[in-house]
Amino acid sequence: MENTQTTSAGAGAAEAAAADHPEVQTSAGRVRGRWRETTAPGSGPRGNLRSAAFLGIPFAEAPVGELRFAAPVPKAPWQGVFDAAAFGPTAQRGDPGVTLIPEPSVPGESTLNVNVYTPSPEPATGAGLPVLVYIHGGGYFAGSPASPWYDGRNFTRDGVVTVTLSYRLGFDGFGWIQDAPSNRGVRDWLLALEWVQQNIAAFGGDPARVTISGQSAGGGAVMTLLGMEKAQHLFHGVYAISGALADVSAARSEEFGRRLAAELGVAPTRAGIGALSEERILEVQKKLTAFDGGDMGDIVENGLPLGPSVDGDLILRPTPESFREGVGSDKPLVLGATDDEFTMATADAGKAMALVPKGMLLGKLGVPKEARAPYLAANADVVAKGKARLAGRVLTDRMFRVAILRIVADRGAAPTWVYRFSWPSGHFGFAEHCLDVPFFFDGLDGPAMEPLAGPNPPQALADEVHAAAVAFIADGDPGWARYGAAKIARVYDTPSREEADAYASVRPLLATGR
Repeated sequence: MENTQTTSAGAGAAEAAAADHPEVQTSAGRVRGRWRETTAPGSGPRGNLRSAAFLGIPFAEAPVGELRFAAPVPKAPWQGVFDAAAFGPTAQRGDPGVTLIPEPSVPGESTLNVNVYTPSPEPATGAGLPVLVYIHGGGYFAGSPASPWYDGRNFTRDGVVTVTLSYRLGFDGFGWIQDAPSNRGVRDWLLALEWVQQNIAAFGGDPARVTISGQSAGGGAVMTLLGMEKAQHLFHGVYAISGALADVSAARSEEFGRRLAAELGVAPTRAGIGALSEERILEVQKKLTAFDGGDMGDIVENGLPLGPSVDGDLILRPTPESFREGVGSDKPLVLGATDDEFTMATADAGKAMALVPKGMLLGKLGVPKEARAPYLAANADVVAKGKARLAGRVLTDRMFRVAILRIVADRGAAPTWVYRFSWPSGHFGFAEHCLDVPFFFDGLDGPAMEPLAGPNPPQALADEVHAAAVAFIADGDPGWARYGAAKIARVYDTPSREEADAYASVRPLLATGR
């Protein structure tokens, strides 16, 4: 165990320490946190509101040695007090720079841990406070729960106990191995959520009011969990931010696992792959998943080969099919995306696209011929901004926004709310991938904000987005109309508004099935 364990020395010393270092008894042992200030909306630190942070609490044994490619094993009890003062080790080894979110890597073996933020680090006398569990993104191969952007201090300020969790990434978490459990990263999510069910009441939270949330791959993760029969008892609502479902087919997952093993020159078994260093496997993983600048349409259509797979065990069928069968229909869902998630990927390609006819450009991006003219007409405002912006919008629609409309349709009458995040970054001039995350956490005072949002992003909009999230976590309703027959969505901008059929510009793709 990387963190330090200590024992108390006398009742007086323990009482003094508790004033600054609150302690909580968990199922595996006692943990010691730290009090920290929260942030008042629109101002600086407010000393009279504090958040207790308990960082790096292990919920499972370190996934190394014989446990490396195994299902996660609950953490064995420890003696003394676990000093939860610093983030635990992360599965990410070095920031690959795939997003603008600062997501530090922390070295060490015990990579399966949770961070808990609470305004009331003691067992609740009544029902307890509502709980948010956040799963980070990163394409299922990157990301870190140690990001300062995922700090739960301002959710706790508003009466929400907040948990962020780690999970195995890339091949270790999701790669097919002949004699290993499938979907090991998904099993990590499940065990972390079981830890929350067993322990969150000790931190002042209500295990009967748990909302799961995440962004990008994390948004895909919570959608995957919403469609899993075996996960239904672990949460009560879902808030999916720019969710990217994987639903990798069993055949594709196995094909990639065999290809990686062949590249490594070993058998596709735990013994064969486990004999190699983590660094060597990461090296080959990067090689086999690198994009060579070819057919973007294929990437959009098929996604990456590492992510939750339809294994017939945990994930019985593709998630949309589960929704159509009614799985998760009793749980409220909020989902949405930014308007230009992937426009950053094409923003500098205007000159290269200058001589490419718009119809041909759409074809290269996988838009069927019959949908091209209707799509261009429905997106005339984007077309006017040039082909680079058009290409970025197509990628955004195909990877994120079409899925939103399909999920809403698949869920039928289930309680579902939809939003669009449209406020254009002061740096990029459009609402790019990850832009909405600091608004959700009310963390515009965090580090590395200007490269993503530009100078002086609107605090009033962060207040609005965050307050809606708090309302949903607390009461199961974000405060605007359900999607329903009128197709109402909340459009976050300055000013924000409710809009009927706010995703109308996407419909030409939906009508063709693409």
